[in-house]
Amino acid sequence: MATLSTHVLDTAAGRPAVGVAVRLESRDGDVLDSGVTDDDGRVGSLGGGLGLGGYVLRFDTGAYVNGFFPEVVIVFTVADDRHHHVPLLLSPYGYSTYRGS
Repeated sequence: MATLSTHVLDTAAGRPAVGVAVRLESRDGDVLDSGVTDDDGRVGSLGGGLGLGGYVLRFDTGAYVNGFFPEVVIVFTVADDRHHHVPLLLSPYGYSTYRGS
């Protein structure tokens, strides 16, 4: 089974984004788990052990920053049993993500 974590960084402020609600969903929209970023902007574990397939991470960015994107949705695929880390780099008018380690 794969594992999952995430990290939200506020690139405009140059610090971790604390208190961002994150929800893990199946591709069908079923809520599998949720969490809130800690003082380091991290949610260390979401979903426990994940099987192969597609998943969705929803970040409630509108509650954190008053900007253009009130929600960031990242759709990704678990294709192996390794750890998956999905960072989100956030600013009021843009965001970026990648597969971390």
